Amino acid sequence: MTIKKGKFITVEGGEGAGKSSNLAFIRDLLEQSGCEVVFTREPGGTALGEDIRDLLLGHKHTGMASDTELMLMFAARAEHLNRLILPALNQGKWVLCDRFTDASYAYQGGGRGIDMSRIKLLETWVQKGVNPDLTLLLDLPVQTGLDRAGQRSEPDRFEVEQTAFFERVRTTYLERAQQEPDRFQIIDAAVTLPQVQEQIGHVVSAFLQKRDIADE
Repeated sequence: MTIKKGKFITVEGGEGAGKSSNLAFIRDLLEQSGCEVVFTREPGGTALGEDIRDLLLGHKHTGMASDTELMLMFAARAEHLNRLILPALNQGKWVLCDRFTDASYAYQGGGRGIDMSRIKLLETWVQKGVNPDLTLLLDLPVQTGLDRAGQRSEPDRFEVEQTAFFERVRTTYLERAQQEPDRFQIIDAAVTLPQVQEQIGHVVSAFLQKRDIADE
């Protein structure tokens, strides 16, 4: 019996967009449809990746150079792809990931101001053509998101950035969604959680329906 390759779904968004609760919701939807789901996150997802995550999000290295930050992100991503994502997809499992390379374009490109062509070079080298099949972008006004995030635990190294940084992040995310409309689905995350999940439900259902048609 031939095992069909799984699908790769990512969820992106700025601070306070509600990724955590909605990722659990998406996972439930997929599992209810019969998909075997591997849930993971970036940076992280592997033992090495989680160690790199601690370096990137912690406050021990607050003066980290932007280039160092970018290359650490892709180092963790290379490990993530080879150790977890690709093996799972090749086994027919669905991978649901909290952030992926779009976050590097948004945070290191838009936020830090690194030239997008340099990020593209790393993307090509590390991913070798592997990209998400579907990306849900949870979008909301920056100040709304920051107000929500401020009610959580102590901010990480990115969350202490100024509002202008997050405005650039949001702009870059929206530009990428405009450039790749077949992959991206923008979710209005400024509304109530039930309303957000209603939008997500429609997107995931449509994606699953396309899968079923393709399998016939």
